[in-house]
Formats: sequence, structure tokens, C-alpha cells
Amino acid sequence: MMGADGMMSHVVTELIAVLTAVRDGVPQVMTIDDGRLLPSGPLESGHRSLQAGVRSWVEQQTGHPIGHVEQLYTFADHDRALHPEQGRSISISYLALTRSHARETGWRDWYDYFPWEDRTSNTTQEVTDLIERRLCAWVAGMADIETRMRQWQRCMALFAIGDGGAWDDELVLQRYELLYEATLVAEAGCPPVQAIPGRYMHRDHRRILATAMARLRARIRYRPVVFELMPEEFTLFQLQRTVESLAGCHVHKQNFRRLVTQQQLIEETGRIDEKTGGRPARLFRFCGEVRRARQFAGSKLPIVHSG
Repeated sequence: MMGADGMMSHVVTELIAVLTAVRDGVPQVMTIDDGRLLPSGPLESGHRSLQAGVRSWVEQQTGHPIGHVEQLYTFADHDRALHPEQGRSISISYLALTRSHARETGWRDWYDYFPWEDRTSNTTQEVTDLIERRLCAWVAGMADIETRMRQWQRCMALFAIGDGGAWDDELVLQRYELLYEATLVAEAGCPPVQAIPGRYMHRDHRRILATAMARLRARIRYRPVVFELMPEEFTLFQLQRTVESLAGCHVHKQNFRRLVTQQQLIEETGRIDEKTGGRPARLFRFCGEVRRARQFAGSKLPIVHSG
């Protein structure tokens, strides 16, 4: 590739996998380097395709084979580089859904990286209060009043501050990018002791994880992708808990179950789960039509907010 100065510019294509699972009601992402990187590596001449390349890196680095993957996003910002001497880097990210196993290492809780995104946690309000104060100070430091007003309205809308409106769980990436712009995360150069709580990731891998979270939260509304994360048989409580964990918000129990039943997404197996700790619960599975068509647009698992 020829650069503007007439010199050859080397471009590295990096393949990145966001491998997601839900275990015990907690959404998790597979990581390497003690949680600081997503499984990734350069596209090599021996890879017959991009997907083959990303599968190869995931299996080499984590030992976890992956099934269906879909392309998430291509990141090609001018300042992206694996190493300065390698020149520009283009990253092609993929989203894969799987089931985790207790013996595997490398799994990290989504909300270790984005604690403000879990609206079901009792500690989230402390983090969002801190974010509001820090964003308020950031906006107050702007010289132009119109800029202050515009940016504060943006803060209010994204973090549902004051009269900013309702929380939109799909705006994961926009919230992270706002915090990055305000230099409130370590990736933006904020000293770790001053940064908003949230696990740090090398390069822009936390941004890529935010992109994947937003994609998955949007998709569970109109495609039964949660099928890939569930065991073959499950209770309605387990299904609801999985959807809530991904969305980061509670749903109304009766409305959720009624809508799932009306859309004929699931069917009874005729078996009972005796290990609920309370009353035995009926076991369900996704119906045959959903299992056959789960890769295509169709039925949805509804997010019905409890409040």
C-alpha cells in the first residue's frame, strides 16, 4: 500500500473475537493476557478465510472451539497500530456465542469492564453517581456556553441523568466513547486511580467489547440468539435470568413469560427440574422451528421492563 509520501505503508489485518457466554446468570467474555485482551491475532497467509483465521486464533489462545461467528465491525482508525514499527492496523472483529465450562480459564464478567451497564446491581448507582459528578465537572470546564449545553444534554441522554429520559441499554458504545472523550477511562490516558471504575483493556479492545455488547443487546429483541447461550433444557426462570443479564435490566416476570409463550418460541419437554431449591419447575426447550431458523431473522425474545 502506497502512503501519501510515496513510500510503501505496511497494513496489518488483525482478527479479534468477542466470545460470549452466560454462566450462572452472569454474561461473560473470553479473554487472554489476564483479562486485558480479547483473543486476537494477525491474518496469516495460511488462513483460508477471515473466519478460519479468527477460529484458529481463538482455539490456539484459549483452547475453546467456536461454532457460528458473525462479523461485528471493522476498525480502521488512522491511529490504530499493533506496534508503531508495523504501521497501520485494521481490525476485523467477530461476535461468537457459546456455552462456558467451569474448567476453562479466561472468562471475565462483562460488568467488570462496564459496571455502569448492569442496572440490576445494587452497587451500580454509586458508579453512575460518580460518573454524573465527573461529567458535570468536565462540561463545566468548557469555555463556550453553547458547547456546555450541547454536551450536557448528551451526557443526560446517554446516562439517563435528570430529565434526560429513560435508560437505553443498547447505547453501550456511545456511553463508553463519551467517557473516553472526557478522559475518564484509563484507555484515554486517565491515571488509573482517577479513572471511572471498570477493568482496563489494552489498545481498543474495551471499545470492541462495548460494540459487541450493544449488538447483542439489540439482537435479543428481534432474533432468538439467546438460544446459543442456553443449555438444551431450561426453566423459564433461567431463560428470564439470561435475558436480564444480557440486557442489564430487570424484566416483568408475568409479561415476559406471556410474550415468550405467545410467540411460540419454546415448548415443554415433559420433564421437571428438581434442583431449583424450591418448588420443582417445568423444563422447556426452544421449539424445533426456532432451532432450525435461529440464524435468520424471525422470532424475538422480548425485553419487558419491570418498571
